[in-house]
Amino acid sequence: MTHQWWAEPTAGEIVWCYFPDNVSPRAKPRPALIMTVYDDEAPNFEVRVAYGTSQRTTTLHSGEFTISNASNRAAYEMAGLSYDTKFDLKHSVDLPYTSEWFSVPPAAPHGQTPKLGALHPSLVPAVQAAYRAATE
Repeated sequence: MTHQWWAEPTAGEIVWCYFPDNVSPRAKPRPALIMTVYDDEAPNFEVRVAYGTSQRTTTLHSGEFTISNASNRAAYEMAGLSYDTKFDLKHSVDLPYTSEWFSVPPAAPHGQTPKLGALHPSLVPAVQAAYRAATE
């Protein structure tokens, strides 16, 4: 089966991803944070994405940060999320930016692209702290 390559993404975008379990996509798409974009094979891009979940968002472990409607409405709206979401930078993978791993989210807020939204500048300190913790 041939998979569609999506147009070039940007680090910091939140996308709709079939985050893998071992080597195959999971059936349920979820938000993922694009941490790195690899353009060595452009226009066929590969991305490093961090796992996102709406479960246990008030309990943070090393390498995690949350985007919450209650604590930062502007960041929540810019992210394009439907629920408070925790991202785990220790749980990240490199994937081809194709329709096998990424799809258009419900309501397609940015047109026919996997993009849900993007990180708000106010989240940079939290993301940096999570990144440091994830890479130590």
